[in-house]
Amino acid sequence: MNKLFSMPSPFETETGTVLMLEPTWAREGELRAQLLDESYTKPFVVDDGKSRFLYFNVRLMQSEMSLKAPNDLSLRYTQKMMAFLLFHPRPKRIDLIGLGGGSLIKFCYHRMPGTQLTAIELDPDVIALRDTFLLPEDGPRLQVLNVDGAEYLEQTEKGIDVLLVDAFDKTGFAPSLANREFFENAFAKLAGNGILVINLAGEKDTYAGLIGEAMHVFDDQVIVISVPEDGNHILYAFKERYFEPRWRWLNNYAKELRAKFGLDFPAFVQKMERSSKLGLARREAIRRR
Repeated sequence: MNKLFSMPSPFETETGTVLMLEPTWAREGELRAQLLDESYTKPFVVDDGKSRFLYFNVRLMQSEMSLKAPNDLSLRYTQKMMAFLLFHPRPKRIDLIGLGGGSLIKFCYHRMPGTQLTAIELDPDVIALRDTFLLPEDGPRLQVLNVDGAEYLEQTEKGIDVLLVDAFDKTGFAPSLANREFFENAFAKLAGNGILVINLAGEKDTYAGLIGEAMHVFDDQVIVISVPEDGNHILYAFKERYFEPRWRWLNNYAKELRAKFGLDFPAFVQKMERSSKLGLARREAIRRR
């Protein structure tokens, strides 16, 4: 593991130790001031003895890892992103844009041994913290690439089974992904029954209009559910030509998935079914124009 600069947390609410990508001789007082006035430019980690948290600033936590169960999904929104397994239980290829603390990649790596995983991350400092979050090393099944997600999508080969997008900077949703061109590229590079899953979080105006763009490109085959625990929404867009979920069958299958993966798939499928039947994606798209 890289040697990180360590100091007591200066924050009232986030107690514990702060780990930073700084030399051991860095000045604690200066770093403390930069953290508090939010002028510090790199991602940093808070370790409270039970969990490690990734932050760009203390107002928006990016990732959480339980030290007792480092390969589990601690945050509810990451668990709900895995609901794609209801529709595509054995993906051969998953690409993730936005590495963060690596929760999603680790979960897939350890529980889906037949899946090829690529994580795309724009910020080299986020990648530099991969050891702190106990990410496996690159190898035959896993690649972590330091490139822009939109550029990667333009250049990569077709055939992505599941494209997970959890990409944020200090201001919110990654700007290079917040446009129709991104959705068109995603649609083109997905396999025939591929699924796009996006975490929509942060300031709502940073992703305003995205739901409508997804509806346009994916021919209205979009489901949006809320994550009240984290203040997020998760968007699922389905490339399959005539996407018609068999909800009764999926409600039963969700119990199998819960037994296998330890996530609350029955609750996820109920929420997705309700959202689909109420047309919540369309309502959100209209509301965000």
